Amino acid sequence: MSRSAHPAGPRHADVLPEGHYAAPPVDLNALDPKVWAQTVTRDEDGVVTVGGVDVKTLAEEVGTPAYVLDEEDFRARARAWRTAFGHDADVFYAGKAFLSRAVVRWLDEEGLNLDVCSGGELATALSAGLAPDRIAFHGNNKTPAEIRRAVEAGVGRIVLDSFQEIVRVAHLARELGKRQRVQIRVTVGVEAHTHEFIATAHEDQKFGIPLAGGQAAEAVRRALQLDSLDVIGIHSHIGSQIFDMSGFEVAAHRVVGLLKDIRDEHGVELPEIDLGGGLGIAYTSEDDPREPHEIAKALTEIVTRECEAARLRTPRISVEPGRAIAGPTAFTLYEVGTVKPLEGLRTYVSVDGGMSDNIRTALYDAEYSVALVSRTSDAEPMLVRVVGKHCESGDIVVKDAFLPADLAPGDLIAVPATGAYCRSMASNYNHALRPPVVAVREGEARVIVRRETEEDLLRLDVG
Repeated sequence: MSRSAHPAGPRHADVLPEGHYAAPPVDLNALDPKVWAQTVTRDEDGVVTVGGVDVKTLAEEVGTPAYVLDEEDFRARARAWRTAFGHDADVFYAGKAFLSRAVVRWLDEEGLNLDVCSGGELATALSAGLAPDRIAFHGNNKTPAEIRRAVEAGVGRIVLDSFQEIVRVAHLARELGKRQRVQIRVTVGVEAHTHEFIATAHEDQKFGIPLAGGQAAEAVRRALQLDSLDVIGIHSHIGSQIFDMSGFEVAAHRVVGLLKDIRDEHGVELPEIDLGGGLGIAYTSEDDPREPHEIAKALTEIVTRECEAARLRTPRISVEPGRAIAGPTAFTLYEVGTVKPLEGLRTYVSVDGGMSDNIRTALYDAEYSVALVSRTSDAEPMLVRVVGKHCESGDIVVKDAFLPADLAPGDLIAVPATGAYCRSMASNYNHALRPPVVAVREGEARVIVRRETEEDLLRLDVG
């Protein structure tokens, strides 16, 4: 798979998709470091360990399913992004990928800012003690209550997503006696190489204000006239799970063109440009993501070149990696419940989780890897589909993969690269209990988000 492809993948049912690996991997016991967290390995008994703790011990202590997060890997990736962009740019971790109070503290310690998109995410950040001026508040339909809390708290920026929000934020800021820093989110008409549902810069979708027809320019004009708003820049986000940098080049060209028009019409050079996030990760061995230093160099060169051509000062750049930091750092640990061979097709492996802990396969047609982690095996490979326990035929975790033919109920298997969006999008479908998140580092495991209980479910049901 090239860098311009995306692992949302083709849709298919009983027929393997074109380009899918035609043969099983040479070694079913191998763990591809592109896909697994940095400290994941097998011990001398063949049991997978992470951060020095083996998965059998984790399963005994916290149960399954569970999200297992390599804390050192998370911190290392955060540092890599911070280092790649240096002190002349801002890195905002996208909290929607995965957010908890522990994560907020890690970000604080590693020098990253935070992008939130709901009142709940904002509350999590504030409760963990992150300085409000390091928070950016996104969202296409922020409620007045959410805006009020953000302005009162003193968030560093609010990203305005519509003409209504310009008025709404200005009114609330004036009422509170504040001058709120804002950016205008612009849809630049770029079709990112990604799944339709996660491409966010083409014009026919809900986010941002289109460049087309002068709408974005008019939004900037209106915002500049309001004393309670401090317009600091333009925001552009072209999609998610992107490997090809050409979309960013086109987006930067169009955003810089808007900045030039703003200068020519209003005599103002806006000091910042936010290029969003959406950089891809490896879900399978076929994926080839870029490193942070490559991305930083490419984005900086693109913006600098475009600004020089437009005779503009180069604005301060912001980026919002979420998946690229959190995604590779965790895997989901499951116990096998049933193994059901379908002659001539594949074997269905049912686990004790499913679409309630990973909706991405059903929602985006996403592809994942899987491995037997409680032991090694010399058995022949068998083509499997890993499915959940929910009452949906679409309850699929891994569509097509190979596992050893001696796989049996009680074995532990793990799906890597589930650190982003899986816990964030988890649900209580069929009244399932959402799994815990366990952070592992230097031989110690600690629960940072506990498993839900039946009492949690019933407490919300007021009868």
